[in-house]
Amino acid sequence: MGEHIRTSELDIWTEQVGEGAPVLLIGGLGDTVESWQFQLDGLADRYRLIAFDNRGAGRTAMPEGPLSVELMADDAAAVLWALDIPSAHVVGFSGGSIVAQEVALRHPEVVRSLVLQSTWSTMDRYLRSWARFVRWLVAVAPSERAFLEGFFLDIYTPRSHNDGTVDQIIDEALAFPHKQSVESVQRHIDAFMEHDASDRLSAIAAPTLVLSGGIDTVTRPSLCRAVALQIPGGLFEVLEDEAHQPFQEMPDVWNARVDAFWRDVENQG
Repeated sequence: MGEHIRTSELDIWTEQVGEGAPVLLIGGLGDTVESWQFQLDGLADRYRLIAFDNRGAGRTAMPEGPLSVELMADDAAAVLWALDIPSAHVVGFSGGSIVAQEVALRHPEVVRSLVLQSTWSTMDRYLRSWARFVRWLVAVAPSERAFLEGFFLDIYTPRSHNDGTVDQIIDEALAFPHKQSVESVQRHIDAFMEHDASDRLSAIAAPTLVLSGGIDTVTRPSLCRAVALQIPGGLFEVLEDEAHQPFQEMPDVWNARVDAFWRDVENQG
């Protein structure tokens, strides 16, 4: 069961499960702790998993004032401080992976390792155009269902659209009582579009695993590979038949891979 955790300026909705080495899970655009359910269920026997709603998503409010990736990274670190966790394995996907990068740059002492799923260092023209399209779509779609049906075309594999998985995800999203406002979605997109870490990633010292979906049309493998190459010792792997969110579509495989990575990190001291 989750609860609000008070940081210096914000009550952040947080859920914790399991025992063992701490893992901090950072969601992407508008995603809440529920997006990590397969990890909360599948890894709790080995790790203390901490997931939270970013500011402006789910049950965490969006304060007045500017929004930036740096501010969201400070929120993530503040969750660990509030829980008296000195360091954790930090995981982020999509927009959350950009936040995770910034946590490692701004607060390196709290990052035991990094897993970056579907990431980039700065948006290229294609990704920037896609982000502008989503920013527009969320405002003009005739219904929430229509927005999700269009948005998810680029997020999940054709097999998950064809076998009914995406329909189930949409039904759950429509029933979720803590929806993100259109303004908050757009503010998150704007923050991700403005962010550029391309000239700073070489300063990340934490062991890093970068994962890419081979058929991800949003954060294509070339973008993810570039991040891994910029981080000293960064590992890069492609999940060939997967799209943007393989941790949801093939959770057992994904969980096993990150578990093996964390075990290697722990064994190295």
